[in-house]
Formats: sequence, C-alpha cells, structure tokens
Amino acid sequence: MSDNEGRKDLRMPDDDEVFAVVTNMLGANRVRVRCMDGVERTARIPGKMQKRIWIREDDVVLVEPWDWQDEKADITWRYEKQEADQLRQEGHIQE
Repeated sequence: MSDNEGRKDLRMPDDDEVFAVVTNMLGANRVRVRCMDGVERTARIPGKMQKRIWIREDDVVLVEPWDWQDEKADITWRYEKQEADQLRQEGHIQE
C-alpha cells in the first residue's frame, strides 16, 4: 500500500474562505473563531446548518469573512475530528 492509505480528500477553502478554530460559543447561533490569517472573528452559524451540524469549541471550520465587516464571518463547513487531525498533520492549521 501507499503512504496515503488513510488520507481522505478534504474540502479545501475557496478564494474567499479561510480555516478557523472555534474558541468560544457565544449563543444565538454565534461563535468566536481564530482564523488562520491571524484575525479573531465572530462567526454566524447559518440556518441550513442549525440543528443539523453541531459545532463545539475546538472544532475546525471553514469561514467566509464578510466583505464589508472584516471582524465577522459566516461558517461554511465543519470538519470531523479525523479530518481536522489530517489538516493539522499536513500543516494547513497551526495552533
């Protein structure tokens, strides 16, 4: 077998998205995230994800920063624990 035996192809960020780690749950569908571009943002959990995908502290997510307000963002994707570990091993996420 090859070295990539356990590797999955993961969803990578588009041009306007960035990796982030959830640092704090704020309530009212809002979370505090630390983005990999060095900015702390308040992110919204969109309605299509509510009650379908549960987001907790220390989860790795993709966020799309707002064009008109850089300190806010929308969550577009949440990675499972194994996928987040793979992203850390490949160097996409720095703690």
